[in-house]
Amino acid sequence: MCGRFSLATELTRLMEKFQFIFADNISPRYNIAPSQPVLAIVHGKNGRTGKSMRWGLVPFWAKDIRIGYKMINARAETLAAKPAYKYPFRKQRCLIPADGFYEWKRLGERKQPYRFQLKNGEPFVFAGLWDRWKHGNETLVSCTIITVEPNSLARKVHNRMPLILPEDAWELWLHPDTDPDYLQSLFLPYPEKEMEAYPVSPLVNSPRNDDPSLKEPVDLS
Repeated sequence: MCGRFSLATELTRLMEKFQFIFADNISPRYNIAPSQPVLAIVHGKNGRTGKSMRWGLVPFWAKDIRIGYKMINARAETLAAKPAYKYPFRKQRCLIPADGFYEWKRLGERKQPYRFQLKNGEPFVFAGLWDRWKHGNETLVSCTIITVEPNSLARKVHNRMPLILPEDAWELWLHPDTDPDYLQSLFLPYPEKEMEAYPVSPLVNSPRNDDPSLKEPVDLS
């Protein structure tokens, strides 16, 4: 799964790398948690567009907004079958920028957090889905991060990992006319040779903590 991630890269650099427009501003985040706003990139009329969305998908038909807490991740294997994901998978896909994510490994009676990132330090994008929920005068746009089987690096910590898309798949994923059957060929773990992982402070366990120190490695010896 993916329960926390970071995005501290400057917005101008993100816009240049992922080629999108965004009218607002964002602050560096080192410990993004479910239910918080995240930056997502969608296919817009004038090209790729950045949107602020709540992390935790709330389907348009949901009666209770709290369903989003259970839908921060979507298993790639069930996207075409589950009611909450069927339509977004066909027409409402997004890219969710990040520069690292956290997973927890059980060590005896405690869980040790690990940070995963690209070896080159570059930001990347998770494959996501989004939906728009309306109730009276209230409108909520929310998203979920897709997960796949882990690569050999991630498997040492967890049995799932977020779906990180390579550059040649970004436009295919975003465009609403791309055949969803073809998109299933993208459900692969990101190459472990291009990633690195290391233990970090348990301070990342609390979403109240959000500062650069959370990215620093710690010594477990």
